[in-house]
Amino acid sequence: MTINQLSVFIENKSGTLLKVLLLLKKADIQLIASTIADTVDYGICRFICSEPLRAYQVLKDAGVAVAKSDVFAVVLDNQPGRAADAIEVFAREDIEITYLYSFLLNGKGILIFRTDHPERAKEIIADNKLSVISEDDLLNLAK
Repeated sequence: MTINQLSVFIENKSGTLLKVLLLLKKADIQLIASTIADTVDYGICRFICSEPLRAYQVLKDAGVAVAKSDVFAVVLDNQPGRAADAIEVFAREDIEITYLYSFLLNGKGILIFRTDHPERAKEIIADNKLSVISEDDLLNLAK
């Protein structure tokens, strides 16, 4: 029900993001979605990619500070308000969303999020019949 996301910790200086992207390019790993949150001294680049376990190892072997985590990927109809509808389901159950990013892919909205209560989130997803997407299906949509 969850997918792998990689989080890369990068210094806020020219070339650090490029190093990560070139490592993934050389390994022929496709980025599907990404987001960057920054502070004064560093940024956190979170991304979904093809072959996340191999990507993790490629980055780790190159000395890049990378972490792997499980996130939810909920599929939404591409209509105004669908993200609000999905998040409302979790808010009603007092489930906090730690962070979220979204994108459109082949006419569907994909909502990526993390919560500190993943087991309860799984129950809520099942009880509310929310549609989730697997890594393989996400990659196939991206082709």
